Amino acid sequence: MKSITESNLTRRNFVAAGMSSAAALALAACGSNSAAEGGNDAAAGDAGDAGDIKVGLICLHDENSTYDLNFLNAFKEACSSLGIAEENYMIKTNIPEGQECYDAAAELADAGCKVIFADSFGHEDFMIQAAKEFPEVQFCHATGTKAHTENLENYHNAFASIYEGRFLAGVAAGLKLQELKDAGKLKADTPKMGYVGAFTYAEVISGYTSFFLGAKSIVPDVTMDVTFTGSWYDETAEKEGATNLINKGADLISQHADSMGAPTACENAGIPNVSYNGSTVDACPNTFIVSSRINWAPYYEYAITATKDGTAIDADWTGTLATSSVELTEVNENAAAAGTADKIAEVKAQLESGEVHVFDTASFTVDGKALDSYMADVDTDAAYEPDTEAIIDGYFHESEFRSAPYFDLRIDGINLLDEQY
Repeated sequence: MKSITESNLTRRNFVAAGMSSAAALALAACGSNSAAEGGNDAAAGDAGDAGDIKVGLICLHDENSTYDLNFLNAFKEACSSLGIAEENYMIKTNIPEGQECYDAAAELADAGCKVIFADSFGHEDFMIQAAKEFPEVQFCHATGTKAHTENLENYHNAFASIYEGRFLAGVAAGLKLQELKDAGKLKADTPKMGYVGAFTYAEVISGYTSFFLGAKSIVPDVTMDVTFTGSWYDETAEKEGATNLINKGADLISQHADSMGAPTACENAGIPNVSYNGSTVDACPNTFIVSSRINWAPYYEYAITATKDGTAIDADWTGTLATSSVELTEVNENAAAAGTADKIAEVKAQLESGEVHVFDTASFTVDGKALDSYMADVDTDAAYEPDTEAIIDGYFHESEFRSAPYFDLRIDGINLLDEQY
């Protein structure tokens, strides 16, 4: 592996493009968006011989960020699975969301990489710039929103139905809250959670809402406070945010931010924590319960194999529980409620069968009212205008009309202490 490191650290700026969002009416406008529709066939194990292809990865941070580490580990896993030698894959870390991303992509293309991945939302415009300049190279961008409207044959977006993983993590949180309630250990009469988010954008809103709904399915009277740091990676701010939530009465904390700040605050305070992007059990053995994460390896294998074979890559690709793209870590039995692993397995099966939908409109209200219609912003324009009916058959169809999340509803029971854009 050739590791090329840049010195300038910035964060994933989800600018307004990812803030709102919603489902798009016409699947045809997006192409094949779901891995379950066949896009993941190669990743399922019949990958073929991709060993002599050169591939590249661009990361916003490095292995010190749980977010980037998740991408790095999956990339190396996929390359190993496909038989790609270390000298044939290149990794650039600490690449800001600016012209530096284009420079990194161009350097990888000039070095012979035939498919190049980037992991941060703010990299998108610069990946598109590179895709236009290097039409013979495939550019695959995680968390982006523009592939289905740019209509470039060599530019693609990818995400996963991580809202399902967060819902399952919320189930684990609800079981812990019920255990505390039964033992008379809640801070107040009703359970309350806290959540540390980075920005008030659709990806984060979708994430904390699905987590809340998972907990609510176990403890219907739960509420949740949310605070935002204005950064994807700021350990001090994340720790302070978690501490503030604990001081405001949170019985349990989760987060959508990339450092160990919130988990550390929970361990220090003895407050249960549901993490993100990987287990924190080594550092937080007494409070870590479980973590959800996107497993990017299936997408890497799919895109690399398609590039090797000269077959089309979906403009939008959404990994699922079924494709092993959405995973939970092992439950920490020292901190979790009894029966947590079994309950997670039960609800996972219900999600996979369609018996349960995360954003079932019967499970939440907005301003006291149930919804039967919601127009969401999927085909993002300069004004971020809603363009697609997202509620069909009684539930919000997240990440189906575009891979990146577009759920931006503010439901009852969740209190935002502040906002950051």
